[in-house]
Amino acid sequence: MEISMLIGAMVAAAIYTLTPGPAFLAMLGIGAAQGRRASAGFLFGHFAGDIMWASLALVAIIGSRVLDPMVFDILAMICGVYLFWLGIRAVTAKRKVDGAVNITVRRPWRRGFIFGITNPKGYPVAVAMFTALLAQDAASLVWDSMTGLLLASAVGFLIADLILIWVVGLGILRRAYQRHEIWIVRATGILFIGFAAQAIANALPNLGHSLAHGFSTLRKP
Repeated sequence: MEISMLIGAMVAAAIYTLTPGPAFLAMLGIGAAQGRRASAGFLFGHFAGDIMWASLALVAIIGSRVLDPMVFDILAMICGVYLFWLGIRAVTAKRKVDGAVNITVRRPWRRGFIFGITNPKGYPVAVAMFTALLAQDAASLVWDSMTGLLLASAVGFLIADLILIWVVGLGILRRAYQRHEIWIVRATGILFIGFAAQAIANALPNLGHSLAHGFSTLRKP
């Protein structure tokens, strides 16, 4: 297996975890109110969802490549467009007044587990992230790669979780995040748009070639 494939899976998993979203904000709120230990419990529970969505994303990506290369390119296009849409929404996000009250979470790991496995955006975002970073190695993706890629993804998740646990315990950063939340969300949107552009740019040439080859085959007697 190419080292670039393992690095791509690890980076995709880390970015997937570090990108602000509902679970990220929940973890930040729990950590701000109850400390690093509570945030670590939340992330421990969320890890189950991370592995589940990464597994499904890799099955979709590897399966589509094995079955038909054009399916992989179509998947990359769809995910790229979806990721671009999320990016636009984040870039154009506006500040809102949040009147939520901090409530102690007795079992942070259970809250994290629920967040992890019920995240409606978990699968499409995971597919988009992994597609964008593994597209250059698409020709090498086979079912035998699944175990190595999933292990590399687990390492990426764990590294990102450790970073989050460390960050959430820094009071100055918690305050800075709350003060500049809108700009962090918009920066995340720019990141999404960049990955969307990469996924689409990698898929378009291959998709055009596949379609041209298909038309030429149909024209033959």
